[in-house]
Amino acid sequence: AYAPLQGPTATAIRDHLPPYTLLFDGDCAVCDRTVTWLLARDPSGVLAYAPLQGPTATAIRDRHPEWPANLDSLVLVIQGEDGERVLFYSTAVLTAVGNLAGFLPFVCRTLLWIPAPLRDPFYRGFARVRYSIFGKLDTCRLPMPGEAERFYA
Repeated sequence: AYAPLQGPTATAIRDHLPPYTLLFDGDCAVCDRTVTWLLARDPSGVLAYAPLQGPTATAIRDRHPEWPANLDSLVLVIQGEDGERVLFYSTAVLTAVGNLAGFLPFVCRTLLWIPAPLRDPFYRGFARVRYSIFGKLDTCRLPMPGEAERFYA
């Protein structure tokens, strides 16, 4: 359960988000490794990050009634001229990686051509067993020196 943010805090979070923010499960070892992997391959800082357990994710969740109940996997938040969009499951991961440079991002952009109902069962299946295979973290990831400006609470 979470407490919805009201007033200036929720507005300030929305108004100060970069174009791409990846929300991740701060307790998940796989998510932590994914964030570390993405940071290493994103030196230009295309992606920003925030844990699902924090106030940034709470404010975003409160603005999106389409947010799936009990979601505890990666979510990509896109700030565009047409407003804020949230992407879930395999679409979130493929779009996040697809915004980087290189061959793997090209592959991810290509995989987006496969309809989400065909991709998502594989993503959700892995998400269901990730804690039993890789475990949970005791604390959320702390940014390394030089990364703090890319992380939101």
